Amino acid sequence: MASPHSDHGISSSAVSSRANSRSGNERPRSYDGIDTDRLSSHNNIDDVDPEEALLEKAMTEHQVPETPSRTGFARTSFWIMVNTLATIGIVFTNKTIFSDPSLKLAQLTFAAFHFFMTWLLLYVLSRSRFGYFVPRRTTIREVIPLSIAMSLNVILPNLSLAYSSITFYQVARILLTPTVATMDYFLYHTTLPRNAIVALIPACVGVGTVSYYDSLPTEDANVKTTSSLGVIFAFSGIFASSLYTLLFNQAPVSAFLLLYIIPFVDTFPTWSQVPTNRWLMIIMSGMFAALINLSQFFIIGQTGPVSSTVVGHLKTCLIVALGWVASGRSVGDRSIIGVFVAVGGIISYSVVMLRSAARVPK
Repeated sequence: MASPHSDHGISSSAVSSRANSRSGNERPRSYDGIDTDRLSSHNNIDDVDPEEALLEKAMTEHQVPETPSRTGFARTSFWIMVNTLATIGIVFTNKTIFSDPSLKLAQLTFAAFHFFMTWLLLYVLSRSRFGYFVPRRTTIREVIPLSIAMSLNVILPNLSLAYSSITFYQVARILLTPTVATMDYFLYHTTLPRNAIVALIPACVGVGTVSYYDSLPTEDANVKTTSSLGVIFAFSGIFASSLYTLLFNQAPVSAFLLLYIIPFVDTFPTWSQVPTNRWLMIIMSGMFAALINLSQFFIIGQTGPVSSTVVGHLKTCLIVALGWVASGRSVGDRSIIGVFVAVGGIISYSVVMLRSAARVPK
């Protein structure tokens, strides 16, 4: 599964990764909607009838500027909606798939399938017939470390989802922001504004609160809880997570590497006994993963950091809210305090970082 839940905050590494995404291997095409050749032909009125020239000039002045704006807004809104719905869909679909004991232990096979689906979609869209982007080729040596990290970034969160509640799974991803900030500090001596550091404290405390109360045993069998394995896999997945680039090259290599490990790690179900509805969910999950990765490129290419951050927080809030409803917990459950503290802390952090970035002279 693609890891679509790491865009909770703004940091120097996040800004640089967005810049790399725009200039890297899978930069979306411009959707300004203006054909410069056609526009220049409208401006050349020496060889046409004056009335036609006047009409074309009026069309150029009054109609052309409006169309790109509306088209660009519509496209951006479309991809944001696709990304949000696909992110929500993949979390709940995967949770349902992993609730089947015969599929819970086939995590590497599941991840390899997701990587293959992502590569297939990007391969098709990179062909000249579609031309959505031009893939950048790289060497196997350069892409293997990224492929290994990305494989862990998919497998460990999936294992966390299999052994924990959806609420804990999503809230735990908030820790990715302070983890990246800590790594930036020790590796690159990058510091955060004091108010941003203060905002991260309640975010971490909130995640800890949810971890504690969500893992407590309950007498109600209908209430979804988190096991110790779920907590371990969640925190391990956070350390393995990273912002991805060169996805077109990384996806097939990740799938290929996993093929060597799958026979020794995965426990395969009896495929003939897997229900038809489970097969449909597996296919849907692969499609969701591909759509998430594809839509993320368009969102990064067409929106600024504010919009991207708002979309990230919107997805977090929706998944946490829907996960809470699906968990069967009451409104009075104490873990809800941790949810509000964690989400409030990471939103405050984003506001501080966006204001700080706005004050930097361009």
